[in-house]
Amino acid sequence: MIYFTDGSKEAFLTAFLMAFNDEEAYIGSSRTQLLLGQRTVPVAADRERAARVEKRLTELDKNCMHDLFYLLRSGEAQREQIAFRYLKFLAKQGRPVREMLAEAAVTDAMECIRRVTFEIHRLHGFVRFLESESGALYAPLSPDHDVVDLLVPHFRARLPGYPFVLHDVSRKKAAVYDGKHVFVAPLDRAEIVLSADEAEWQSLWRRYYQSVNIPSRERLKQMKGYMPVRYWKFMPEFKRS
Repeated sequence: MIYFTDGSKEAFLTAFLMAFNDEEAYIGSSRTQLLLGQRTVPVAADRERAARVEKRLTELDKNCMHDLFYLLRSGEAQREQIAFRYLKFLAKQGRPVREMLAEAAVTDAMECIRRVTFEIHRLHGFVRFLESESGALYAPLSPDHDVVDLLVPHFRARLPGYPFVLHDVSRKKAAVYDGKHVFVAPLDRAEIVLSADEAEWQSLWRRYYQSVNIPSRERLKQMKGYMPVRYWKFMPEFKRS
């Protein structure tokens, strides 16, 4: 049986309860290839059921909802199934299992979480803001995982008082900080009027990159390892003048 959710935590926990005793269960929030004879069940969030499941799992491992939070933020197509196998194993063991890395369910979950948190760390250094005519800052990005709002605390601390927008162009959503409040909103595309100084700021980025780059000692493969190519399109130092 395939249990389809809307991707929310409450819907996942509702599906978790429904699927727990189903040995063939698969939980997902996106379309998957169905095998002949497989049945699907659309699962709507049931807050009461979800709360009961969360309470029970938290009694077994007080940090498991923290793990689930990052698992559901993953860009992995099978993120809900990875979370389901991990939490089901936790429930059957009756205690925290994140150190039991010999178990595939645990290893898959921990690696999934690692990729999400590692991308957050990377993006702290890879996000490039554009200054708008109003003085607000705008940064387009296309992360592998659904983390745009999780970047806000870092930049809010680094840019106190400056309003900014972090725009996940692939998921068509944005995390907005207006100088006092933070909110997340759908955003298909943005038309930004750049400030008069923005061209010079971008030129400075390119000159800085050229000054620290040593052509005779270029290590392109190593550079791509530290700074993946998929991020380059939003970084002015890789754009031509």
